[in-house]
Amino acid sequence: MSDAKVRGVVHLIEETKTYGQNGFRKRLVVLEQDNDRFTNYIPVDFIQDACDSVDDLNVGDEAEITYRLSGRKWQRDAGSEVKFFLNAEATAFKVLGGNASSARNSSPADDTDPNAGLAEAACGEEDIPF
Repeated sequence: MSDAKVRGVVHLIEETKTYGQNGFRKRLVVLEQDNDRFTNYIPVDFIQDACDSVDDLNVGDEAEITYRLSGRKWQRDAGSEVKFFLNAEATAFKVLGGNASSARNSSPADDTDPNAGLAEAACGEEDIPF
């Protein structure tokens, strides 16, 4: 299976965080997509050595991030509820533009944009799911 891609404007870049005794590293980047009905925020995790590559991104850049889905199961003990977690783990990215306002206005969605259908799939304002 090939990795998926998502496009948007970089909304947030967190500092790299280190976890556990083995030094697992993770850095969160949030992309923002405005489809005229609502703003969609997409969190993507860069892990281990990929954390350092995020230094080449800036808030406001239009970017395309290649990612793979990663899921895990968690249960406190045998009698407790099972929970499932899903993460988008970044494998690569490319900067498409550096100015958020001009990038939003100058790059219309095309047929190759994997997120082009989001506007069509969006629910009506009165049907917001939260």
